Amino acid sequence: MPHPETARVRTPREALAAYHQAMLDKSADGLADLYAADAVHEFPFTAPGFPPRYEGREAVRTGYRAVWGASPVRIDEVRTVSAYETDDPEVIVAEHVVAGTLPATGAVFTVPGLLVLRVRDGLITQVRDYMDTAALAAARG
Repeated sequence: MPHPETARVRTPREALAAYHQAMLDKSADGLADLYAADAVHEFPFTAPGFPPRYEGREAVRTGYRAVWGASPVRIDEVRTVSAYETDDPEVIVAEHVVAGTLPATGAVFTVPGLLVLRVRDGLITQVRDYMDTAALAAARG
């Protein structure tokens, strides 16, 4: 796997698609490798057990390994509801819905969210991750 700093240049839309694929795969490495070394990932709507932000690619990797590794859910689909490129060519805003299953019970769930991604030189430099924390808590059991 190429080092993230030498990864091919991605547009914001391509970075969004790769981000969603990493979510679907629950791949902390796949997600973190999309980020610049000094990127910031913020959660404006915090939930119990979640920090308000990750600072740096390795914090993203560590944080998502812990969250996704401990999560009992299976992510079945990440649907993009809408995605908007902005006047700033580095920024894309996307609404999505994560659909999944709790394998232990077979219960299905959906968690809506909104992402604001800033992508520079093909790497994510900033994410503002607005997720429905009530739906997330219910999905986590």
